[in-house]
Amino acid sequence: MSVPCILSTAARSVTLQGASGVLLRRFRVLCPCSITRKMTSRRQMDHLERTASNYRQDGVYPARVCGIMDESETVKRLRLAVHPDFTFRAGQWVDFFIPGMEKVGGFSVCSSPGLLQREGVIELAVKYTQHPPAHWIHTKCTVDSHVAMRVGGNFFFDPLPSDPSVDLLLVAGGVGINPLYSILLHATDLLRQYPANAGRGYHVGSTHLCYSAKNTQELLFKKTIIDVCKEFPEKFSCDFHVTAQTADIDQELQPYMNRGRLSEGGLRRHVDPNTTLCYLCGPPPMIESMVQTLLSLGLSRDRILFEKWW
Repeated sequence: MSVPCILSTAARSVTLQGASGVLLRRFRVLCPCSITRKMTSRRQMDHLERTASNYRQDGVYPARVCGIMDESETVKRLRLAVHPDFTFRAGQWVDFFIPGMEKVGGFSVCSSPGLLQREGVIELAVKYTQHPPAHWIHTKCTVDSHVAMRVGGNFFFDPLPSDPSVDLLLVAGGVGINPLYSILLHATDLLRQYPANAGRGYHVGSTHLCYSAKNTQELLFKKTIIDVCKEFPEKFSCDFHVTAQTADIDQELQPYMNRGRLSEGGLRRHVDPNTTLCYLCGPPPMIESMVQTLLSLGLSRDRILFEKWW
């Protein structure tokens, strides 16, 4: 099911040291080394149980579905008009309440805080499953459907203008792209707001995205990602990986494509222990493997932030 969960019993605050010696703002992240808890029952935990220890806003806000599109054969993207007081940070998720349904969905926001400021909307990309909230979105949700949402999550990128620059490494597997796409769009908005030569605001470092899916059809948002890389070639870059591609790869995608899973060699050139801040989101086995790879490349644990999706 497309629900974010982090396998940890407690969050901790960490302070990241920038290359200039200035301290980054405090992020509440979950320690990668605490992936030891096991379920004592075969019953699958739902979203609210998994995220019970995560930060949540107090307010639950009404929202109206104002757009639905097919992002892929298995993923629908919802556009939702939200309450004026609704806010979120790039990378966070929402508790998704459907009238008359007991189960609560958990879906990462895939749009940027900037889109919310400009248009008063957010977007969610939801993969089809039999889990009631996702199934409702794919089979019953229509334009003008009304829902409610509450923001939560300790996994986000929200630098202050005075924070030192970091280089972002975003590593996504499958629909784990959703929060990382929000972070990438937020970094893009910051770059447009504070150009490198403006001398004000947050100084945006480089951003590299490594994104793996079964095939190119399941690579969500790929056109926009490529457009951003073309608009800011000195700041943004990406590598797409496909693990079960049988058809030919479109010519436009070929410069960015790799066959097979993410590898240590593919990550090495994008890791600098002094400047890199890595965000990971995807299936638990992929995250566990990537954490160990990044540690072996010299990246410290407090610079590896992750969220696991079941």
